[in-house]
Amino acid sequence: MAPKESGQPAKRARKSTEKEEANGHTCLVERPPVCPLDLGWVKSARVNSSAVGRRAAEIGTRRTVKKDWQAAWELRAITCIDLTTLSGDDTPGNVQRLCAKAKNPVRTDLLDALGCGDLNIKCGAVCVYPSRVADAVAALKGSGIPVASVATGFPAGQISHEHKLAEIRQCVADGAMEIDIVIPRTHALTGNWEALYQEVVDFREACGPAHMKTILATGELPTYTLVYQCSLVCMMAGADFIKTSTGKEPTNATLAVSLVMCRAIREYYDRTGYKVGFKPAGGIRAAKDACAYLSLMREELGVEWQKNHLFRIGASGLLSDIERQLSHAVTGEYAGAHYFAMC
Repeated sequence: MAPKESGQPAKRARKSTEKEEANGHTCLVERPPVCPLDLGWVKSARVNSSAVGRRAAEIGTRRTVKKDWQAAWELRAITCIDLTTLSGDDTPGNVQRLCAKAKNPVRTDLLDALGCGDLNIKCGAVCVYPSRVADAVAALKGSGIPVASVATGFPAGQISHEHKLAEIRQCVADGAMEIDIVIPRTHALTGNWEALYQEVVDFREACGPAHMKTILATGELPTYTLVYQCSLVCMMAGADFIKTSTGKEPTNATLAVSLVMCRAIREYYDRTGYKVGFKPAGGIRAAKDACAYLSLMREELGVEWQKNHLFRIGASGLLSDIERQLSHAVTGEYAGAHYFAMC
């Protein structure tokens, strides 16, 4: 399939991505500190479910990106992906192949055709189980891509507090630069905000220099108000990111629950001046979904939250579809999915 003779996708993609490439993967905001728990703020939070549903339905439909801009947004999305493998059959070989894909996520001929071959496009991080951290660190050495690890008894979090802290410390010792912790949902479901806050504070201390993403497991939280309250408590406890899901719940990331969490981030920033990142995860497999989440970030939080120091997408199959869409931007035809195998 011959490339189309159009320079516009290349121009748009370059304009959108060249500044981020200059920043690389080291562009980080000041880490939000641990703040005192404000129970009055948490308990007074209320969310209008009907309004959330109406607003979420607009995202990705009322405003969409097409043609040359679509290629640029898809390249941006790649730089925000936490390329993930969290399977029971993970092996050192599987992790090494995933890391190779994270370093070279798009075929070279496609990037050259888009005029972006020199931008060093790569994924935001590679996310693995604690036992595979050392393998990922070795495979990514010198790439500038951080290793993220799930911890604290992922996905259910049903282990003792001491074991959770020990798991975090071992991940950091093995070289993980980002830790995705799961909150104890029992505290949230029973309204024990003090206990939830203290546990997350302990997790933040155990993380040390590693950035902490707190997984709310929103599929197990019955109301949007509870999601909003959990978001506030985790941010007060020093979370660098708040994350929707483990990917193991029956319902994972949705635009509606993501909107609720983004509004919590916005209110927290307005009140404290601290920027907290956002990570949707689970069930995001199509390039159009990634663009919808980028639209959400832009409209609710601003352009800075479209960059990987404040926005990540937890996914494994998403990258293949984005690469397929980029191929369409270049050739005008859709190639079979088997041309873009993950590894």
